[in-house]
Amino acid sequence: MPIDATQPYDDDNIFAKILRGEIPSKKVYEDEHALAFHDINPQAPTHILVIPKGRYVSWDDFTAKADDAEIAAFIRAVGKVARDAGLVEPGYRLLANIGPDSHQEVAHLHVHIFAGRKLGPMLAQ
Repeated sequence: MPIDATQPYDDDNIFAKILRGEIPSKKVYEDEHALAFHDINPQAPTHILVIPKGRYVSWDDFTAKADDAEIAAFIRAVGKVARDAGLVEPGYRLLANIGPDSHQEVAHLHVHIFAGRKLGPMLAQ
């Protein structure tokens, strides 16, 4: 169910529970600012989620409230995950859904990394 990205952070969202270790994940990468793991419902042969460890609902929330070091570390983490997975040469897609019109389903900023096949047009018609 799409969420309203302007609402306050919900500590009971699934990604908060993953960060606290209450729900297991298949980790790909972790540092002090970010966690990356395989999506449990993959939409491509490779489907990895990268989330910041801070309490941010959306990209807007993150860029307004996170400090420069945290923003840089998160963006670098996304790139490192893609490089380490060997996705740069064949190509990959990044997607961050923000708010109900884009069908954001978890009230925690996350970036999807899709790869492993030709991904087709950018937006569904």
